[in-house]
Amino acid sequence: MQHNLVLYNTLTRKKEKFEPIHPNMVGMYVCGPTVYSDVHLGNCRTFVSFDLIFRYLLHLGYKVRYVRNITDAGHLEGDNDEGDDKFAKKAKLEQLEPMEIVQKYTIGFHDVLRLFNTIPPSIEPTATGHISEQIEMIKQIMANGYAYEVNGTVYFDVQKYIEQYNYTILTNRNLEDLLNNTRELGGQDEKKGRLDFALWIKAKPEHIMRWPSPWSVGFPGWHIECSAMSRKYLGDQFDIHGGGMDLAATHHTNEIAQSQACNHADPAKYWMHTNMLTVNGARMSKSAGNGFLPHELFTGKHALLQRGYSPMAVRFFMLQAHYRSTLDFSNEALDAADKGYKRLMAAISLLDKINPTAVSSIQHDIAGIKANCYAAMDDDFNSPILIAELFEMVRVINSVYDGKQTIDETTLADIKELMQHFVCDIMGLQDDHVGGDGDSVDNLMNVIIKLRNESKKNKDFTTSDRIREELTAIGIQLKDSKEGTLWNKI
Repeated sequence: MQHNLVLYNTLTRKKEKFEPIHPNMVGMYVCGPTVYSDVHLGNCRTFVSFDLIFRYLLHLGYKVRYVRNITDAGHLEGDNDEGDDKFAKKAKLEQLEPMEIVQKYTIGFHDVLRLFNTIPPSIEPTATGHISEQIEMIKQIMANGYAYEVNGTVYFDVQKYIEQYNYTILTNRNLEDLLNNTRELGGQDEKKGRLDFALWIKAKPEHIMRWPSPWSVGFPGWHIECSAMSRKYLGDQFDIHGGGMDLAATHHTNEIAQSQACNHADPAKYWMHTNMLTVNGARMSKSAGNGFLPHELFTGKHALLQRGYSPMAVRFFMLQAHYRSTLDFSNEALDAADKGYKRLMAAISLLDKINPTAVSSIQHDIAGIKANCYAAMDDDFNSPILIAELFEMVRVINSVYDGKQTIDETTLADIKELMQHFVCDIMGLQDDHVGGDGDSVDNLMNVIIKLRNESKKNKDFTTSDRIREELTAIGIQLKDSKEGTLWNKI
């Protein structure tokens, strides 16, 4: 492979040339969702980012085993060893079995990612389906002297671990600060050290999800799940481990510790983390009241949104920011992304309407843009730079279509191939117009909106309301704004 792909490694805090452990093969593990509620946009941003990475690695010719887990047990509310089990709590609220909660939200998660046109992972293991692997890994960690059992609960011995290894290698945090800032958590009196964390937790009598183990009837700690599943499907060492940056400080730090204590090796060669989401400059969160779910973004049914946006426009919006950059949601930014996405799709639709000539005046432009597109992706999957280059191609396409430049058959085929590779195969964008030719649909909607506006002007609100309602029924939403009436697919 001729490409000099470099990526930013959180572990070393620098960009490194990508050299997989096994030539032409890539093992990639990404922490998946905890399926006790609707998937949030922060998760979606992470999975869209790793979908881009997955797609580009495939495009380069690598055989990729992409593993993304489903957490369906053991994730307590405090993300440590405290609070209620998230599944049991939701099951009680909805009066359902915990696995009904898991099934409901796993299906919802898959439905949302399908709308975003993400490729499913090669393997999608569940925590509950790998209890035996987690127990075996805990046994090995104990045998190596890095864990201890108290009253049926097994804890990882961080103090013993740091005698041999660097516990904060991933985040470079100061260990003393970490010790001083650790809160008093549940079960703290059982632990030898303040930083120790549970590998296996003895279940209280009222705890619904429980399994037998050598130590007690209980359930696994959250962190051991990913260590056990990545080891099973990718081996003791693999190429890429990914997730949101919020996982680095605790979850991924503890994964590294568990894997080293068990296998005496770093689990992943490259650690990659996506950045957080903000809304109008403030961090997105449920508690701040500024967090909206994917379906709210698609329909526009949220107080902070002026209208809905199609899944493909939102995917394009996400890819306009580098995966390591903060992504800020605002109505203005989403509107701009929607226009940019439609402009890109419109240019692609023009390619079939261009008549080639005998001589082309733009061969050099195409070769340069193609080289720049690869250079952008080879530089830590820099999608914003890629998009800028693709809009250079849009300019060329529009210029040829308007008769300002000429193009021969071979060059036209090259442009079609480039747009297919980068827009569709790598960026994962597709035309989400309501069937048929994009221009025709736009023209048709303009006629319908004009008729509705005339009805409103004539105070025929029955007709104008009926137009809106019948469009909604077939999946098209109208939004009246200062600029006129906008429409989108919902």
